[in-house]
Amino acid sequence: MQSLVSTSWLEENIDDTDLKILECTVALKPGDGGFVAESMFDDWYQNHIPNSQYVDLTNDLSDPTSSLRFTMPSENRFAEVMEALGISSDSRVVLYDRRMTMWATRVWWMLKFFGFDQCAVLDGGWRTWSNEGRKISHGNEKLHAPGKFDCVLRPEMIVSTKEVEASLTGAACLVNSLSPENHDGTDLSYGTAGHIPGASNVYAVKLVDSQSHKFLPIVELKQIFSSITESKKPIITYCGGGIAATSDAFVLTALLGENDVAVYDGSLSEWLLDPARPMEV
Repeated sequence: MQSLVSTSWLEENIDDTDLKILECTVALKPGDGGFVAESMFDDWYQNHIPNSQYVDLTNDLSDPTSSLRFTMPSENRFAEVMEALGISSDSRVVLYDRRMTMWATRVWWMLKFFGFDQCAVLDGGWRTWSNEGRKISHGNEKLHAPGKFDCVLRPEMIVSTKEVEASLTGAACLVNSLSPENHDGTDLSYGTAGHIPGASNVYAVKLVDSQSHKFLPIVELKQIFSSITESKKPIITYCGGGIAATSDAFVLTALLGENDVAVYDGSLSEWLLDPARPMEV
């Protein structure tokens, strides 16, 4: 299965019995100490792509024992959620969202991390689907029979704080997926100015067209990441909580063919827990 599929492809295959469609959108709203994450199940319930289901990243697909948002769940928890959605190891999965595609790429990265390859991101997501006037459904969809999902971990796709600290020597290429304002220190959304030392900045939002939410042409994406890919070093992407970082990682791996890319799952939310860890502006 291609890692990026078009709305026309999805429309043509939407009734295939092995195809599962998941909306992954989460709302981030300003709150005390940064952002508050809220499920967008109600938005999905009102209007969504036919045959889709809503998957809850804020609760079901996060580790409930972690003090951080969106921490990667255990194998058992992830498998249980997938099985409840009717997903088996021989299913195909298409992911979409309403927020510039980074929520869809987060679940895509998670599926890959847990050993599942038959998954794709919908290019343009809900924005393109609805703008093209394609069919829209409302309310709950029919329930799928429980699936049987087997996890085979790919630990190299996720790095810890210790591994990021080791990368500060220049062993890896760090990429900050947050905004230029966050990177240069003028945006204090995470409480401390700047970025992890040595990091480059590729803003995840700028990887997609602002109107259609489709990814930019490959030639443009290659140019955006040229200095990073030319370094020939392992690449580690990060953001605030491991979400936007997956958009950069998706482009690098699925669209540009890089094979040594990892996401710092804790990102700034974990890095900044220790004030002794360095930051630069």
